[in-house]
Amino acid sequence: MPAPLVDENSLIFCFSTNYFVVRMDGLWRKHIDLFLLISHVIPLIFFAFLFIFPLSLLLSSSFLYYGKPSLYWFSSIFSDTYFVNFNPRTGYLFDVYGDTMYIWGLDYGIILNTLIVALTTMILSTVMGLISAFILARYDFPGKNLFRVLLYTPMLATPFVNAYVLGKLFHPTSGLINYIFYDLLHILPYRIDLNGLVGISIAQSLSYFPIVYLNFQASLLNIDPSLEEQAENLGAKGFSLFRRVTFPLALPGLTAGMIITFIFSMEDLSAPIGFIGYSGNPLAKKVMSYYIFQSFSEAMRGVITPETSALSVILLSISIIGFILIKRYVSLKTYASLSRGGRWNPRVRRISGFKLLIVYVFLVVLVLVGSMPQVGTVILASTDWVLGGVTPKSFSLEYFYRLLHPSVSRAISNSVIYSSIAVLIAVLIGASSAYCVARFKGFLASILDILSTIPIAIPGIVLAVGYFMFFTSFFRWTLLDPLIDPAPLLILAYSFRRLPFAARSIFAGLQQVHVSLEEAAMNLGANRFQTLFRIVLPLILMNIFGGAILTFVYCMSESSTSVTLGALRWDRGPITFYINQVVYGSIVVGAASVGAALCVLLMTIQILAIIISNYVLKQRFAIYGF
Repeated sequence: MPAPLVDENSLIFCFSTNYFVVRMDGLWRKHIDLFLLISHVIPLIFFAFLFIFPLSLLLSSSFLYYGKPSLYWFSSIFSDTYFVNFNPRTGYLFDVYGDTMYIWGLDYGIILNTLIVALTTMILSTVMGLISAFILARYDFPGKNLFRVLLYTPMLATPFVNAYVLGKLFHPTSGLINYIFYDLLHILPYRIDLNGLVGISIAQSLSYFPIVYLNFQASLLNIDPSLEEQAENLGAKGFSLFRRVTFPLALPGLTAGMIITFIFSMEDLSAPIGFIGYSGNPLAKKVMSYYIFQSFSEAMRGVITPETSALSVILLSISIIGFILIKRYVSLKTYASLSRGGRWNPRVRRISGFKLLIVYVFLVVLVLVGSMPQVGTVILASTDWVLGGVTPKSFSLEYFYRLLHPSVSRAISNSVIYSSIAVLIAVLIGASSAYCVARFKGFLASILDILSTIPIAIPGIVLAVGYFMFFTSFFRWTLLDPLIDPAPLLILAYSFRRLPFAARSIFAGLQQVHVSLEEAAMNLGANRFQTLFRIVLPLILMNIFGGAILTFVYCMSESSTSVTLGALRWDRGPITFYINQVVYGSIVVGAASVGAALCVLLMTIQILAIIISNYVLKQRFAIYGF
């Protein structure tokens, strides 16, 4: 097509790949691509309103001391041994008293405790996820598909109850683990009291290692088999082949899993509250997420202390720095291959004999240990185990019937309503952002790509504090005031935190729709709106639906913002807020077993989502990938 003629009375403004044209021929005539304008502006307003402004206010308040810029609160935190203590004198690590060995951890202060727990969780999750992914991606043996399914079990949502169950299993006098291995089999020399910081790390590792497993396995399956074959022809074998060829090519997936595990561990409230709710362990309270959560009780009176703001900024900074540094490390090297492994059959070797026995032992132990929180949650919800004793004495559906109690059913309906509205918002904003990133090149598209991914790195507890400060400061006595009704803020928080799931799913669909199909429609006279609704949306409908299902599942199980903002008005609290209350001991309606029954409900929803995604939509149920 020839370039349009432009005279001196014509103005042409180029924006990305589109033109805004204004001609003056005695009259003004404007041609403005409204879709381009809307698709960029609305997501930017959304991210500014729910991300930039709240966290900017949180950041600014942490640097003020009596109205003047200062580093006082940060220096106060880092000079206080309660927050940073390089010479720990409290805690128990393999200490034996009587017939019990106490494995709680050492108290290095809240900040160092959090980093140590997060690093330990990341390392344990990486070891379990890496080995299991490599076995299932590269070896063929009977029962392989069964183990693939069973390794999904640990990622089923059991917020707060998972740590409660582990605390009950490892109780020194009435725990099932001690009863079996100390009292019956006499394998252990001491009873084991696994609690505190060590307990938190174990609980988190069991919950998060499938993230590493799924990301690393996906990377292994996408490696071009010919690259490894060429390396073998040049003499590389065994561990040398893995270290020099396979591992570097699969490193992006492993790194993504490690990033998410580290960030999720730091922001996690579920494990600390679970151990505190069961045993009141003092070391379980010595992490940043719980300290901020506990300080948030001041929000009931409309006050967020500057110290809490500063600690929130420290937690946020560590999360974002870790996110940026590890992604930067991966981007410094080239890990791409010319072809994707999916075009050929992946390299799979048949194993038997002693090697097969080792594989079975590892996978069976991993599945049994990893599934303990989920199995224990089901037992806790369907028996009298909560009343005490090593094992449950009778089966009962009483606690499932308790879900019909008005306070419990209200929490369920709250979660369904909040999550449904949040999904609509996330899909709309995610689709708009994904379309801009996939179709338009430019500075704003790059910004939207970053903003639509960054919520993964934002701790929910920090977001809750920022939202409270921002909306109580600028929207007091309005519908967005959380002190009046936290429900709108919970919906907005859900939509922002879970937006990456919708955005990435839709972006994947757009990558499979060639831009020439849209260009052909526009050459035939269709505008961009018509092209979008008649050509693009029908082709990516399954991706939108899949992203919506994934977003809904994780909105329902969202815990950090739920337990903080939900506490502002209990009748507006969602499921996870109610679970927190019964585990933490604030509500007596069947105690922790009601929370376990709610977790079974969440697991059921997640299993249905996996079935719909894998078998109906023919899409892999993606978990926390980049």
